[in-house]
Amino acid sequence: MTVTVINSFSEFKNIINSGDAVAIDFWATWCGPCRVISPVFEKLSNAFTQVKFYKVDVDDQPDIAQEVGVRAMPTFVVFKDGNKVKDLVGASPGGLEDLVKVAATLV
Repeated sequence: MTVTVINSFSEFKNIINSGDAVAIDFWATWCGPCRVISPVFEKLSNAFTQVKFYKVDVDDQPDIAQEVGVRAMPTFVVFKDGNKVKDLVGASPGGLEDLVKVAATLV
């Protein structure tokens, strides 16, 4: 599985309302912790193939970040059927794996 970049607000809405369990990484290019945790997110996308993985650059897509209520980077959010199920703020590999495990139970 790969991590797909979300490029528009309408694309974001379609993805979170798709019925799939979705994990989204909200990040920024200038964010050091984001760059550190990104390979962990990629690795989890290969291990949990039943979950769809996406990334949102908050500087490129401020409307999405505002809609979700992102206040710090990195923020990871799990969605199912258009609803925010759980989130994690910060670059915690263990916390991120736990979050993705929650997403996997939603499939």
